[in-house]
Amino acid sequence: MDWLILGLGNPGPRYAHTRHNIGRDLVEAAGARWGVALSTARFNARIGTGHVGATQVCLGLPLTYMNLSGEAAGPLARFYKLLPAQVLAVYDEMDLPLGGLRLRAGGSAGGHNGMKSLIQHLGSQDFPRLRLGIGRPPAGWDAADHVLARFAPAEAEDQRIMIERGVDLLEDLLRTGVAATMNRWNGPRDAA
Repeated sequence: MDWLILGLGNPGPRYAHTRHNIGRDLVEAAGARWGVALSTARFNARIGTGHVGATQVCLGLPLTYMNLSGEAAGPLARFYKLLPAQVLAVYDEMDLPLGGLRLRAGGSAGGHNGMKSLIQHLGSQDFPRLRLGIGRPPAGWDAADHVLARFAPAEAEDQRIMIERGVDLLEDLLRTGVAATMNRWNGPRDAA
């Protein structure tokens, strides 16, 4: 196995296709494009394995809530004998405008409880992350209400394009690596 790509979010129909689950939606879209069915339950996740070109990937959707995502990531990484640098977390980011994509090679949790859980269970903060922009809440909205809301009909096209571009970015990363992909896809301040 070369890569574990995890789409973070919350399980169950109540949270399906909410802003908080955009990472899950993107990984499911990648599976559909690559012919990888996420149909096996293992280590607190729904997973599927396959190839993208010559690269062997495991796609995973943790069956835990977002804040406990590491409970799936850690055991899967150990099972496939992957280093943290081979585990990519895909998740929502309020500090990016709707449709924005940012790839990072690692870093702190930045107050994100899902990232804290991954850092704890992977034993490192040196794993790549793809953050997907969901925008800030409208005036008067609580942040929790915003992330747990579904996208408005007027946002559907931006959401669709972000997922499509996100899968394109993943394919680029699998071909050329994290650093080269960051240089191509991130803005100048994020490329360093």
